[in-house]
Amino acid sequence: MKLVICLLLYLCNNFIKVEVMKNIIYFKRCIILAIILLVNITAVLAQPKSKTRLQKRENYEFTFDLPRYVEQLKKELTYPLAWRNSDIKDFVEWKSVAKAKVLECMMTPPLKSNDYDMQVIAEEKRDGYTARKILFNVNAYSRISAYMLIPDGKGPFPAVNMLHDHGGHLYIGKEKMVRPFDVDTAVVNDADNWVKKLYDGQYTGDYFARNGYVVFSADAPMWGERGREEGVDRSKYDIICGNMMMLGRDLSAFMTYDDITGTEFLASLPEVDKSRIGCMGCSMGAYRAWMLAALSDKISAAASICWMTTTDVQMSVKDKKREYGGFANCIPALRQWLDYPHIASIACPKPMLFVNGTRDHLFPVDGSQSAFATMRDVWRSQSADSALETELWDVPHSCGKALQLRALEFFDKNLKNK
Repeated sequence: MKLVICLLLYLCNNFIKVEVMKNIIYFKRCIILAIILLVNITAVLAQPKSKTRLQKRENYEFTFDLPRYVEQLKKELTYPLAWRNSDIKDFVEWKSVAKAKVLECMMTPPLKSNDYDMQVIAEEKRDGYTARKILFNVNAYSRISAYMLIPDGKGPFPAVNMLHDHGGHLYIGKEKMVRPFDVDTAVVNDADNWVKKLYDGQYTGDYFARNGYVVFSADAPMWGERGREEGVDRSKYDIICGNMMMLGRDLSAFMTYDDITGTEFLASLPEVDKSRIGCMGCSMGAYRAWMLAALSDKISAAASICWMTTTDVQMSVKDKKREYGGFANCIPALRQWLDYPHIASIACPKPMLFVNGTRDHLFPVDGSQSAFATMRDVWRSQSADSALETELWDVPHSCGKALQLRALEFFDKNLKNK
């Protein structure tokens, strides 16, 4: 305030000393500028000082987004339906019962559409393959867009359902896996930046298509072209998930149901060898991959990069930097029956590749190692040791070119050369 007053006095004083007509325009402009500055400073000074609202109590029931009694709650999780824990000794029967329990906990599924009614809305020729943007009915409520990459040559080809990550970045979905086209430039730029960050600048879907695979990739609910009309807002995701639960539905389950339907759609295409379909993803895409492999008979092999742990390690306050999961993988009551590696083991004896990073701050190594050991025991019990590959790499939470090559080699062995 004092600064503005001094400025006005200075201008007035100088005005008196100069020729009036020569400087009148300059003076008026300076006066207007000073008034604008005065108004803005006054408005800022008039605002009340913000205060951090703290609960001034002796005891708190929650800390680091978990209840203080989290360790007691975890002790009460006995996973009675896990293989080895269950009274069921026949593995085929166990798989059927465990799968049914998972589907039961996933709540009411979306109504199925009468047909897919696929429509190609854009097409682009690329190096060794053709990219298509399509529309199809994923369920009775939603007609969604997806990308299809078809290799040159004579099919049918092996295929991979490419499942995108979460990353707290909902503006794009399928565009994280397939180089986008027929979209706004802002979408292309955003996708390029994201792929540089998480995938070493290489679109995983395009990489697989160049190597002879049909690639399919669609948005999960709330991502990309399936987002909010009011605009992208990460904070609204949990609210929408809560509202869905109030309607007797689970948004995470809808994501998995859509992945199952997307795979069934993929199997129906003439370009695809339905006996050689796999799925792959990083981060949330990895979670989607092993869930899909466990629940869909259409999946013959799966690669899961940077998402496998146990609830015991995941839900802990000892390490403040970790993946708590949230609604993206929240299926009510399921943890009363099965933990993550138990659910993934429903896929046994399918070929499965799990890779986690030793520098992954979201998934501590001890959680990954414990989950890997649980799954290895299941595959070993069915004399399928060689079908399960679990690896720890010296990488952060990512799926760079080396890991994409590792996944390609895995699918070549278990799908392409099958």
